[in-house]
Amino acid sequence: MKYSALLTDLYELTMMQGYYLLGNNPQVSFDMFFRRNPFSGGYSIFAGLGDLIDTLEHFSFDQEAIDYLDSLGIFKKDFLDYLSNFHFSGNLYAMDEGTVIFPGEPIVRVEANLIEAQLIESILLNILNFQTLIATKTARVYNASRGGLILEFGLRRAQGWDGAVSASRAAYIGGAAATSNTLAGKLFNIPVKGTMAHSWVMAFPNELESFRSFAEIYPDNAILLIDTYDALGSGIENAVIVGKEMKKKGKSIGVRLDSGDLSYLSQKVRKRLDKEGLEDCTITVSNDLTEEIIHQLMSDGAPIDSWGVGTHLVTGGSEASLAGVYKLGAKEVDGKMVPTIKLSNNAEKTTNPGIKQVWRFFDADNMAIADLIALEEEQIAPGKAYRFYHPMYENAHFILDSYDTIKPLLKKKIEKGKVIAPKEGLPEIQQRVKDGLSKFDRTYKRIINPHIYKVSLTSALKKLKLHMIEESEEWTPENGK
Repeated sequence: MKYSALLTDLYELTMMQGYYLLGNNPQVSFDMFFRRNPFSGGYSIFAGLGDLIDTLEHFSFDQEAIDYLDSLGIFKKDFLDYLSNFHFSGNLYAMDEGTVIFPGEPIVRVEANLIEAQLIESILLNILNFQTLIATKTARVYNASRGGLILEFGLRRAQGWDGAVSASRAAYIGGAAATSNTLAGKLFNIPVKGTMAHSWVMAFPNELESFRSFAEIYPDNAILLIDTYDALGSGIENAVIVGKEMKKKGKSIGVRLDSGDLSYLSQKVRKRLDKEGLEDCTITVSNDLTEEIIHQLMSDGAPIDSWGVGTHLVTGGSEASLAGVYKLGAKEVDGKMVPTIKLSNNAEKTTNPGIKQVWRFFDADNMAIADLIALEEEQIAPGKAYRFYHPMYENAHFILDSYDTIKPLLKKKIEKGKVIAPKEGLPEIQQRVKDGLSKFDRTYKRIINPHIYKVSLTSALKKLKLHMIEESEEWTPENGK
């Protein structure tokens, strides 16, 4: 999807004008990361990169945008002339979309001049925060269903049409098999699916006629909603009648439950269908489903084939946003890149300085052990023992000397404003999610109380961070240091 460069916060533009007028436009390096997994989970799924790359490739101010900014009475003509020719000319490093990610590690790195890097902050966070949240939610739902068929039905409950479209994209990446959103289906080539509403049933003289009519029109996709009146009464009995009629034609139907005790009802419905020889009839359920509800239904042994998940999937449900941030890691001083650090009384909010790379360590079974954040110039190579330092606690560390392979996670996607990464299809990204999660022990993927995956700093990065913190503590108004 394309975005106007006006889709930014005003203070980005006022800061940019300040840099421009003062001639303060050095090369910089920014990191995008987040501080905790959403939903009290053990992992997150990186999503939105494809949209971000497409956006940066076309991010510009047309004349209408320039005229609007001029009307605000804030911006000088020279700066507006600069904006009229704006395009992103920096480098973008990122983890592959669909990568399993963790708090504290850079998932995107932007290298550009300060003005360009500042402008793209808002749109970068807008795209990546939301889509990562929804992809993570969907992966949790998929995991709870034990690999079941997840149907994203969230359009009518999403935050606006644009939120719905982005959510459909991210949900597919996270593991949804299809969406009800036909625009998202067209834009992203996502399979589209649907059943029927209660209004269809109520629009006919009786329930049986509504079922027959639907099955006649859509013999290959007849999912009958059986709880408009009485799921275990007329609903299932009329579905059985139509199911037998369609079976004689070589077709199978499905039924959907949208209310009530889904565990109890699905078991009763399955028993009735099987008794009538309709073993191929599928059962779909919906009704404000969450990963916790799905986990409980699976634990109950509910015979459910597919899950229509809407509200909680496309909005994030219990969490409305991912707290991703974009922080300066290094800036050019006298022709050299110098590390920077943001300090805070809250240790969690003190940033890791410098230009960084993230390395993932795997054992002989290709299972992930831990992630290590290193300075870019560090030589991280297999066959060596490494100290993994806790990002916040000074003396907490462990030594890892038993591992098989290591992989760098940040890869260059845009170079000097030109996209160099191949465009990926969503099925490829979705498969990366599934493959990636398979490399993590099930304890990290628990819906409740997951094990904490270790993300650590190298000795060099830890020393640099502590040194910069100590230097800042020596500052006084008198010495100006």
